[in-house]
Parts: sequence; structure tokens; C-alpha cells
Amino acid sequence: MCIVAIAWQLFDELPLVLLSNRDEFLQRPTDTLHQWSDKSIYAGRDCQSGGTWLGIHQELQQEPNQQIMQQTPQATYHQNGRWAAVLNFRDGVQASSNERSRGELVADFLTSTMSPMAFARQINLQDYAGFNLIIGDRKQAVIVNNRGHAPTLLYAGLHVFSNGQPEEGWFKTERLRGRLRQEVLPLIAEDSSPEYWQEAAFSVLSDNTKAPTDRLPNTGVDIAIEQALSSIYIEPVALANLETTMPNYGTRTQSILTLRHESAVNSQISAELMSHEIVYNNF
Repeated sequence: MCIVAIAWQLFDELPLVLLSNRDEFLQRPTDTLHQWSDKSIYAGRDCQSGGTWLGIHQELQQEPNQQIMQQTPQATYHQNGRWAAVLNFRDGVQASSNERSRGELVADFLTSTMSPMAFARQINLQDYAGFNLIIGDRKQAVIVNNRGHAPTLLYAGLHVFSNGQPEEGWFKTERLRGRLRQEVLPLIAEDSSPEYWQEAAFSVLSDNTKAPTDRLPNTGVDIAIEQALSSIYIEPVALANLETTMPNYGTRTQSILTLRHESAVNSQISAELMSHEIVYNNF
């Protein structure tokens, strides 16, 4: 189901700070974060459908290592600042077999040359099951879904999205928003170096506090399952039957994505994406 928090244009050195939990079926085959060999993408990969839930544009280039040996290639990478994330929309409507993978949207944007707004406007929304798509580059960030939310520019600020409409205040989104404001954003304001604040960010992403029943959203699923899915971090749960079925779903990947200004003179910017993979045994 997933949750994404975006601090957009809040910090001069880090115009983007994105925190994400990917929630997925434990048996779904997945490749961890890596440079794709067939596309200019750095991301994890859904081996079942071929797309990804979160990634950046990154192109592998080969340059000769002049200091050691002319014939020895040295890997270097080119980035253009494009990034993207997608979340499923939870409304009780099951995806059909003839719908395209929502993970393709992320891959298609990362390898395109269109602006975020232009890309969002040309999506054939009916081709996909419900989604929230957030796409951006170094200048612009846009959110769009196929449940009635037109492409909208993100204003400078903290945005938290999950599996409902962007403006909905679910327990998990409001809890993540509050903890980031209190525990993580002040650290970044003091010192934007990763080692100063990323441990606190991953700690917040690991919050497994569940919502009280009176604060659960109405998305068309059973209330017991809804509560199991109501925390920022979802512990292994059986979606089919909470009492008798082996756990088959939970948070599988925690990620932090940043864009960093490397040079004030030429506006050079670099992207960094790091992930923690959650390993579950015997599920």
C-alpha cells in the first residue's frame, strides 16, 4: 500500500527529501536497489511486472581510467534530477488482469524527456488500477491520480501521501507528518549531511503504532485489516484472514531519496537513493 513523505523546496542544500515505505506481498519477487541494465534507472524492481515503486534517472557511462590503465574502464554515472514514486489507491476495487502495471508509470517518466506536468497530463488514466503518482525533477513536482485528482503542482512544504486522496488526513499520514516536523526536519535544518539525520528518519519510518478504530478510513476493506494497515510501518499481516492465515503482507522496503545542490555556481544537483530491505523469515 505504501506511504511517501516529501519535503519539497524546504532546504537550500536539499530541495527534495523523500521518505518512503513500500508495503507489498511478501512472496512477490523483487530485485533490490540497483542500476538497471536495460534502462537509465536506479531503483528496486518488481520482477513480476517489470516496473518500480520508487526510483531516479541514472545512466551508466564508461570512461577510461587514465591513472591506472588506459584499457580499464571505470564506471561513472549521469543523472538529470528526475525522480518518481507511485502508490496504490485503496478503494476496494480490485485490479484486473488487463490493466497495465502502475510501476510502468515510474519507469516511463524517468526515461522520458517531458516535464512532470506534461507527462502527468498525457497519461491514459483508464489503463491502470487506482494509483497516486508523484513525479518531479529539479524544478517541478506534480501529483496525479486516476480517482479524480487532476495533475497538481506541489507547493514548497511537507507533503505526505498514502493510498487515499492526497488531501485526506489518515492516521498514518498525520502521524508521519507530525513526527517528521518534530524529529527529522529540525535536524536537516541544523545539518543536511546524511549521517546527521537519516538514522532518525529511518526510525520514524519504523513506527508501527496502529490507529484507533474511530480514526480508520473507510476504503471498502474489512475493519480488522484496515487497522492492521493503519500504521506507518506495517508488520507482517495476513490480508485474507487475520485469524487463520499465515502472514503474507507487510513493509518490505524503507527508502530515502534526496536531491542535493552540489554547486551554487552552475546549479549542479545530484540525486541519492538509499534503501533498507526488510527480511522476513518463514513467511
